[in-house]
Amino acid sequence: MSSLAALKRSIKAGETPAARATWAAIRALRGARVPLVRPLHRALYAAHRTLGGLVSQVMRAAWWTPMFLSRVETPAPGLRLEGGMPLVLGPLRLRLGRDVRLSGASTLSGRPGTLPAPLLEVGDNIDIGWQTTIAVGTVVRFGDNVRLAGRNFLAGYPGHPLDPVARAAGAPCTPAQIGDIVLGDDVWLGTGVTVLGGVTIGRGTVVGANSVVTRDLPPMVLAAGNPCRVIRALDGTIPHG
Repeated sequence: MSSLAALKRSIKAGETPAARATWAAIRALRGARVPLVRPLHRALYAAHRTLGGLVSQVMRAAWWTPMFLSRVETPAPGLRLEGGMPLVLGPLRLRLGRDVRLSGASTLSGRPGTLPAPLLEVGDNIDIGWQTTIAVGTVVRFGDNVRLAGRNFLAGYPGHPLDPVARAAGAPCTPAQIGDIVLGDDVWLGTGVTVLGGVTIGRGTVVGANSVVTRDLPPMVLAAGNPCRVIRALDGTIPHG
């Protein structure tokens, strides 16, 4: 152990009066803050939010959106990137419809070695939430009016083979492990939903938070659980436009 590490351990352990006094002083400094002057700090907070919003808007218009669109095969009118530019990995083809809203804290990846290159194709009026990952093995396709809440994982490919020797050698996942994912019009995935490859979710179906969808779901149902199962049918119709 280095002398610096030993000193840190001694101070935290409080082995001597000097160490205890030093640790108390460090904790006090960590918690130090400027006294609150409410009118002043409310004004500063408003200015901070306004300036941050302006900077974000300029970055979105002048940097994030054109840079991201350079990877997209379609015009994608009305594209709105929220809070940054999504991470795009691998040989992924992107086709986006109209009015797609996409969190900058999301990851879109295509499986290396797939021919033709993996395709992510989404329709019009789409929300893709914060920290969502879409891993495309072959094709991931959304209809219109699809809603993905935060932390969704669409696992079109796992990334590693099941065989431990091949995995240790750094081999990719096998073709048998990958599959298409299709979300019909008006599908809504709650927070933390995982959808595995080979799954189709029918039009208008709602999937509850933290569910793991391992098989197809029919249209117009509420489904939830791990593994996901149908809870009940949904009544009524879904308005369009």
